[in-house]
Amino acid sequence: MDTPLLDIQNLKVTYRDGGLFQGGRNVVAVDDVSLTVPFEPSLLTLVGESGSGKSTLARAILGLKTYDAGQIRFQGQDMGRFSQQQWFDFRRQVQPIFQDPYASYNPFYRIDRVFKTLVRKFKLASNGLDAEKLVEESLRAVDLRPPDVLGRYPHQLSGGERQRVMLARVYMMRPRLIIADEPISMIDAALRALFLNILLDFREQGISCLFITHNLATAYYLGGDIMVMCRGRVIERGHMDDVITNPSHPYTQLLIDSVPSHDPHQRWDTAQGATALDASEFEFSEHACVFQARCPHVMDRCHTERPAFFSAQGRSGQRSACFLHEDDLAGQPDRGGAPL
Repeated sequence: MDTPLLDIQNLKVTYRDGGLFQGGRNVVAVDDVSLTVPFEPSLLTLVGESGSGKSTLARAILGLKTYDAGQIRFQGQDMGRFSQQQWFDFRRQVQPIFQDPYASYNPFYRIDRVFKTLVRKFKLASNGLDAEKLVEESLRAVDLRPPDVLGRYPHQLSGGERQRVMLARVYMMRPRLIIADEPISMIDAALRALFLNILLDFREQGISCLFITHNLATAYYLGGDIMVMCRGRVIERGHMDDVITNPSHPYTQLLIDSVPSHDPHQRWDTAQGATALDASEFEFSEHACVFQARCPHVMDRCHTERPAFFSAQGRSGQRSACFLHEDDLAGQPDRGGAPL
């Protein structure tokens, strides 16, 4: 069996809530999450509402947040034991794209410095002429004209241009994996499809992507595989078409039902939308289903047992952490470590 590019097993991340009225309690942000990104180019979308643990998981993968339990392995190597040189290699092969493009820049420097710093630090070119060609090629790869961008300050660019400069920066590095955390939420709707198409082009060029979003329409546009998170846990996973068109977990169904219809003649069910918004108030219990408080199919065991992953109605590759599908699995339940 080939070694996966990224392998996460039973990851747990907690925050210490130091609020005045919280008594310094521990808040579980990521709870027993496992996922695998294969070595071949692929696209995995992580979906969930605010507070589901998506961004915390991304920060843990990038080494920006320590984790309490579990393991993260990159190309077979335990990241918890990385040497300084291994971290340097990791930074070159795994590149982030964050939500706010403006926060990624120093407003006192021109855009050119973003590229020159990378060229110098990672020795991407042997001379100044090659460096200029590399920068121009990277900008054109994301549909930007170099004369329109180089020599300007970040505030002189639009949000879409700033985010595409980040894509050009990533392209210049030729990484193995991109971790994109809500990268299109702050750019114009007209440019979102362009941004997503660039990511799809990157996959064709051998770059995998872990895409994080709360927008199911965006997830469906990208395709690939999908994992749905709720209160720090992965509750459903599978191929995009299978999960979106035929969801198995009640929470996934709630997320889909909360998306307004594109048909102007079809009125949105406001009561249904309100139920979806209230989903962020789920109570966390280590020994119960995170969705049991609002699940229309709740059973007595949902309040006291934690569901493992079961096959979703016999569909190959689709798994749902719900007791509704317990009888569909032949053999032992999947505890979350198997790849998508």
